[in-house]
Amino acid sequence: MMRVTKVASAEDYQLISSFDEVKRALLDENKFSDRLEKPLAYWALPNDRRLPLAFLGRSLGDLLATPFEELSATPGIGQKKISSLVRLLHRATKEEPHSTPYGAQEQAPATQGDEILGMPCSPDGQFDHTLVSELLWAKWRDSVRLHNLQHEKLGRLASSLAEVPTVIWNTPLSFYLDYTVAEIRRLKTHGEKRVRVVLEVFFRIHQMLENVQPQTQFALKLQPNFVPTVERFVLDKLVDDNQPSEDDVRAYIADALLKQIKLDAGDTVFDLAVGRLGLGGKPQSVRMQARMLGVTRARIYQLLEDCSKVMSVRWPEGQALLATLVQKGINAGHSPIEQRLLIAVRELFFPTKLESFEEDPQI
Repeated sequence: MMRVTKVASAEDYQLISSFDEVKRALLDENKFSDRLEKPLAYWALPNDRRLPLAFLGRSLGDLLATPFEELSATPGIGQKKISSLVRLLHRATKEEPHSTPYGAQEQAPATQGDEILGMPCSPDGQFDHTLVSELLWAKWRDSVRLHNLQHEKLGRLASSLAEVPTVIWNTPLSFYLDYTVAEIRRLKTHGEKRVRVVLEVFFRIHQMLENVQPQTQFALKLQPNFVPTVERFVLDKLVDDNQPSEDDVRAYIADALLKQIKLDAGDTVFDLAVGRLGLGGKPQSVRMQARMLGVTRARIYQLLEDCSKVMSVRWPEGQALLATLVQKGINAGHSPIEQRLLIAVRELFFPTKLESFEEDPQI
C-alpha cells in the first residue's frame, strides 16, 4: 500500500503548492526549455543564505523530474533549504533581456562586506572566488563580449603578475568564455589559485565596465595604468625636433616601467634593473650583481629576463615605440652616449635576440 506523505503544516502545504506551480511554469516547452539543462547554481547569488548545496550541481530538468517528497527526504535538506530551492526555481522563471543572465536583477539585501550588491567579497573586502555563482560569472563574461575584449591577454589585465601562473599570462580571455565556473574548476592544471585569478580578472573588468555602453564612434581599450602616460611621452618625442634628455627618459619612461616591474616581478628584479640602468650611480655589470647577491651570472640573466617577459604582456607595443625613438636619435646624429639611458631601457625591457644579455654591456 502506498504511503501518503502527511502535510505537517500550512507552510509545508504552501511549499508543495509553490513547487508544483513553478514546476508547471518551467516545463512549459515554449518558454523555458533552454534553461532546463542549466545547473541550479546558475541562479544562486553570493549573498544568498541557506542554499541547498546538495541540489546546486543538478540541472533544473533533473530536479523537476524528481518528486517533491524525494527532494524533501534528501539528507541535509530541511524545510529552510527546500524553501531556498523553490525560491531559486522561481528566480529561474524571471523574464529579462537576453544579454542579462536570468535572475540577475533579484538580489538579497547587502550584508556586511557587500556594500556593492552582488560583489563576491569576504567581510574584509577581499575578492573571494568561492562566492562566485554561475549567474555572476555569466554576467561578467557578457561584459567581456559586449566590449570586444576577448582577444586581451589574461596577464595584461591582472592586478599583479606575481599572482598569475606564468603559463596563463598570455592566455586570451576568449579561452574561458564558453566555460561555466564548474567546468573551469574541472580543467586540467586549474587548481584553486588559477581559478581565483581567472575569476578575479573577469570580475575587475566587469566592475570597470558595468555602466559603460559601447559607442559606435569610439573604441574602448583596457591597458595597465602606466601605459598611456609613457606612450604619450614617446609619441610626443617622435614628432619633436629635440631628443629627450636623460632626466626626461628617467621620469617618463624608466621610472614607470620599473614601478610595474616591482609590482609584477618583485623587489629583487626591481633592484637588479635599477642597477643595470645605472639610476643609483654607475651601471652595474652582471658579474658585479652576481657577486653582490652570491649567485651565478646565469641566475642574474634569468632574473633580468623577467623584465622583458613582464613587458611582453603588459606593454608589447613598447617594443616598436622605443625602437623607433632610438632610431630617430641615431638618424639625427646623436651618439650612443647621448642616448645611453634610452638605449639601456630598450635593451633591458625589450631586448632583441642579439641583445638578450649574452655579454655584459661595455658601458
